[in-house]
Amino acid sequence: MPRLAVFAVVVCALAVAAAVVAFVEGSFLGIVWVLLAGLTSNMAWYYMRKAKAEKAATARNV
Repeated sequence: MPRLAVFAVVVCALAVAAAVVAFVEGSFLGIVWVLLAGLTSNMAWYYMRKAKAEKAATARNV
């Protein structure tokens, strides 16, 4: 798993936890955390697909 994808997954998990805590405490700041979780999950997906495509391109060229 690419390093940037791992970092994005970690940030996503932390953002989800922060969103849960914010909503339990009754804060609407949790909406920001949910948006951040969505962004980082998309980043993780992008970096995983990019690494997979680069690996496939390298395998074809060899």
